[in-house]
Amino acid sequence: SGVATKYMARPDARVVGIYGTGWQARSQLAAIAAVRDIRRVQAYGRDAARRASFAREMSAALGIEVVGVDAPEQAAEGADILVTITSSAEPVLRGEWLMPGVHINAAGSNALLRRELDEAAVRQANRIVADSVEQARVEAGDLFPLIERGHLMWGQVHELGDVVIGHVPGRGSATEITLFKSLGLAVEDIAAAAVVYQRAKADGAGETIAMFGDL
Repeated sequence: SGVATKYMARPDARVVGIYGTGWQARSQLAAIAAVRDIRRVQAYGRDAARRASFAREMSAALGIEVVGVDAPEQAAEGADILVTITSSAEPVLRGEWLMPGVHINAAGSNALLRRELDEAAVRQANRIVADSVEQARVEAGDLFPLIERGHLMWGQVHELGDVVIGHVPGRGSATEITLFKSLGLAVEDIAAAAVVYQRAKADGAGETIAMFGDL
């Protein structure tokens, strides 16, 4: 989501609306704050106590204003970037709440029977990108209903790698609505682990552990 935000959100994006207040929501905000000068976060989750705890923790961690909101539409109000990172099987973000120029990171749903965005939200997107189109075909519940009805073709869904290398523009104008459908790929985990391992070796951190084959 951080990479997608870097290449697809407006450069002047300052307000984030996030749906979900679990541990993955924390890393989503950290990634976005690393690539944009975020000033305010509006967080919605069904549990009021968890919303409040999330707001306090992330405000302290990121040094920005994070507030819990009482209704889902309030998270989208005035937001430049929207994040859905829930386990909901039913849409939590509706198209009627979207502002022109907003960028959406839809990161929670990873099954055909789960959706975080309603059809109106997806249909408003001028540009749709996934980390893997091949994986999206079997996991992107947010996109599948439109594919099934012929309102969206897989040829209209681009891959994030093509955006990063410049083959596909991440955004065409300040008023476009852009959507990144995040599914999560094993290769991303391997790449991150390789960086951590090399840095640990360079710093002399960690311990060598004998495996069964070495005994």
